[in-house]
Amino acid sequence: MKRRTFLGAAAAAAMARAQSNVPESIRALQPMTAGVKPITDEERRGRIEKARRLMRENKLGAVYMESGSSMFYFTGKRAAGTSVLLPLSGDLVWFGDDRPASARNVVQSIGDRGLPLGLEEQVRFGVYDSLCKEAPALECALATPVTAGCRVIKSPAELALMQHANDVTIAAYRAGLATLREGMTQYDLAANIQAAYQALGYRGVIDVSFGKYTAFPHGSIQPQQLREGDNVLIDDGCTVEGYQSDITRSTVFGKPTARQRQIWDLERKAQDAALAAARPGAPCEAVDAAARKVITDAGFGPGYKVPGLPHRTGHGIGLDGHEWTYLVKGNKTRLQPGMCFSDEPMIAIYEEFGVRLEDCFYMTESGPRTFSKQSPAIDQPFG
Repeated sequence: MKRRTFLGAAAAAAMARAQSNVPESIRALQPMTAGVKPITDEERRGRIEKARRLMRENKLGAVYMESGSSMFYFTGKRAAGTSVLLPLSGDLVWFGDDRPASARNVVQSIGDRGLPLGLEEQVRFGVYDSLCKEAPALECALATPVTAGCRVIKSPAELALMQHANDVTIAAYRAGLATLREGMTQYDLAANIQAAYQALGYRGVIDVSFGKYTAFPHGSIQPQQLREGDNVLIDDGCTVEGYQSDITRSTVFGKPTARQRQIWDLERKAQDAALAAARPGAPCEAVDAAARKVITDAGFGPGYKVPGLPHRTGHGIGLDGHEWTYLVKGNKTRLQPGMCFSDEPMIAIYEEFGVRLEDCFYMTESGPRTFSKQSPAIDQPFG
């Protein structure tokens, strides 16, 4: 997943065309906004209490966060220019236009606890530098054991929001792929899928590649026109109450060749191997190793070499499209119920094509469950 936005005149023109001439598959869509339940204040209070327990375990006197996903996780607020201090006890301390988050104000709000100040990982360096200069006796530390320690395990309410985001994405993809036609550009298809998201009541992000450009993990801005027999790859997702989806579908426009079927089937086996390895208590790196072995045993790679799998098998997902923890070699973090990941091994063959299948899953006591149904075949992206 890239989380890219439309850039350039070609993309803007494609969006204008999509809005003025909406395909039937998109006109038929109905909003999917009913029944969405935001995170409750009670759940956010529980998150704060868990954070304080982790602060005590990690010997932190307070955690400082600027506007972003972690602030939203604990408070439900994202206002730009706002920051918050989460102390071991008492009320949250807010900083904003009326009370800037100067180093002096932050230090005064902590009080004399004799414990380090935890900084959320996205706090700007300038804030840290200011703290060091104005309060040289103050010790600072990363607050990741607290923020990640809370956010990496999703609650049932969070899983429900992520499930809805995945359902919306599949609906948008299904409507968009129904508009494939000879000669359309990657921007035309992206605009159609974006129009589908809007019809469903959401704003999504979409990346599209055709033909040989599907071999590039992060896509290409090169002009592309769809031709009979081209591989088609669509990636990314949408946001529901802050929670993300991330799905990739790979198919072919027209009749697939034996080579295209062979590589697609191999990719599906790698995706299945990753899910089979995702057992409670298994290290994250074992999931990556299982998917990679399928691909290297077929003669690709080895390792991250291309032709083969050039990136990690998966990433954590939640309020951020990419967050803790990662399905990658060297990550010995144990899988636990409530963790959420993408499962997206890829086979990249430069100057030919690439195939990536991506479905996100969450861990349960008995193993992984996907938010979206896996593609059963190269010409059946949705079953």
